[in-house]
Amino acid sequence: MSTVTEQLSTRHLLGIKDLTANDIQLILDTAQNFKDVLNRPIKKVPSLRDITIANVFFENSTRTRLSFELAEKRLSADIINFAASSSSVSKGETLIDTVNNILAMKVDMVVMRHPYAGAGVFLSKHVDAQIVNAGDGAHEHPTQALLDSFSIRDRLGDVAGKKVAIIGDITHSRVALSNILCLQKQGAEVMVCGPTTLIPKYITSLGVKVEHDLRRALNWCDVANMLRIQLERQDIAYFPSLREYTMLYGLNKEILDSLDKEIVIMHPGPINRGVEITSDVADSKHSIILDQVENGVAVRMAVLYLLAGQRGG
Repeated sequence: MSTVTEQLSTRHLLGIKDLTANDIQLILDTAQNFKDVLNRPIKKVPSLRDITIANVFFENSTRTRLSFELAEKRLSADIINFAASSSSVSKGETLIDTVNNILAMKVDMVVMRHPYAGAGVFLSKHVDAQIVNAGDGAHEHPTQALLDSFSIRDRLGDVAGKKVAIIGDITHSRVALSNILCLQKQGAEVMVCGPTTLIPKYITSLGVKVEHDLRRALNWCDVANMLRIQLERQDIAYFPSLREYTMLYGLNKEILDSLDKEIVIMHPGPINRGVEITSDVADSKHSIILDQVENGVAVRMAVLYLLAGQRGG
């Protein structure tokens, strides 16, 4: 463990913007300890045996929900799973009423995904439970950014000083914003790359480089984080066709082999194989996509464990 304080500065995990560099370091160091636990024959610890956690998902999710659920089980927490599609929300119940009804069952912590930006912040002001943001609209996805940083650290030894290019649909991506904030707080340089229509105007105010040429971005970076084209969030056509997007911004083995250096390839998933990335790249030795999935459990264990230490605070 490095010499960071042993307690988070925040009671909730609502976004990377609320975390200090110290907080991030503590989460990643704690996650390393939990990763060691996950590689043991007995993968369970009794750390959260007295804690009840509700997973409240108002949006579909597979990887994030399963990752949180596994993290909670590895920590011996009691779990309530809640899917909005099969709940009273579909009958018009409000967010606060829904969560208060869950909390009446003596729940300590709520892991929430919601289609609206700021839903977690809103909830944290109105209910007496700790909130973990598992994604709010196109705003933030803090645990994804933390596991991405952990995966970079795991592969390259450190995040500080590394050049990371985030490529694709920046406008609709909560992963992009959380990653930019998380990487910068650890001393990395960040570039975004994509068509002009998929890069928001405000992005330069965050101190990131902007590039529209894929090869230039790849030649600049140490790590390329390939984002999924989020067609379900796009209310208008942001580019002529998927085929044209793939021709300009799709990463294939030929492009990867033409670079004059080796780079690390990441993807938050789910992958649109053949669109933003080809299978031979996703499954290559350059890729740490499956490491990201594995590391996600350890990082989420660390977040839940550290927040539980803040209860009553």
